[in-house]
Amino acid sequence: MKLLLRRPQQSDIQALHQFFFHVIQDTYAKEGIAELVDDQQHEWELKKKYVAMDLESRGEKRFFWLAVDEESNKIIGTIECGEANEIIQQTIKEDLSYCPEIGTVFVHPDYQNRGIATLLVQKILTTLEKQKKSSFCLDSGYKQAQIIWQKKFGQPDFILEHFWGTNNHHMIWKRALPFQL
Repeated sequence: MKLLLRRPQQSDIQALHQFFFHVIQDTYAKEGIAELVDDQQHEWELKKKYVAMDLESRGEKRFFWLAVDEESNKIIGTIECGEANEIIQQTIKEDLSYCPEIGTVFVHPDYQNRGIATLLVQKILTTLEKQKKSSFCLDSGYKQAQIIWQKKFGQPDFILEHFWGTNNHHMIWKRALPFQL
């Protein structure tokens, strides 16, 4: 498989919306929370809003990278960065204007465990360094993602215990740049 990392284009909107919907549904099913349909809808609407913000602001408000399978021209992964979300801001309680959040790290279920997310994370870290950012943050309430992030970024700086219900914690990482995976 030949992989292309590129910025989104207006012509990608429909495919991105479908991609987000599919990955969110799959993630919720794997997490055992597929019944949370309203939460899935909210997550989907937020991701659609973020990609629209990227395109409208030319990467100033949100900034995406896409992983595309060159043979099929299919979007198989995404990552973005932008202003830290409300949970992160309320937890860290400091000025995070210099510290963008990395998010929307999605890989199509058929392409997971092939290093695509790692390539996307490396690409966004390089992007942030070129933008002269001094740090970044990220968060996750998904148990499977938390395992991956702990392997890549170490122990979280903040654990919001039982945030999503009994034994369903929310984790937040804040790291200085440059950062080596």
